[in-house]
Amino acid sequence: MHPKTLATLEELDGAEWFSRVGLKDTTAAIVLSSWPEAIEHCKSIAWQNICIEASNQYRERLAERSKERYEKWNYVTAELKKVTIPFVRRKTETIVHEHNLPKVFVDMVQWDILGVCMEAEYADIHPPGYYASHAYWYIKGHFPCGWDGNFPNGKLIIY
Repeated sequence: MHPKTLATLEELDGAEWFSRVGLKDTTAAIVLSSWPEAIEHCKSIAWQNICIEASNQYRERLAERSKERYEKWNYVTAELKKVTIPFVRRKTETIVHEHNLPKVFVDMVQWDILGVCMEAEYADIHPPGYYASHAYWYIKGHFPCGWDGNFPNGKLIIY
């Protein structure tokens, strides 16, 4: 695992995820006011498609810049999942239990954290972007869960 990835995981681990959900403490994003709203947004096909497209675009940039490193993408993903799956489970278990959150919530958090780690792992080839911005919100205690507008125009939705 790349040192940047380890540092990213350490920073994420030190943060209190979901500690500021619902607090309207920013104008940089639309802030939702409830878990049911957040879950509706995070499970929308539109949001999931944006997240998948961001990952695809990142992989395309990586392939353009380093075919050799790109060819290791699936191996790196599998190795990172060994770390990110238990990590996300640990960081989400209390909030899932307290609010009876559905599997889609944990799945989306897992996708985000894996994306954050993949961007960190390949930061020497292509700079982190989309998922690094999600990490920012987790560290700030929010949950990035949707988009308002036609991406990339518009505004992030957080809880």
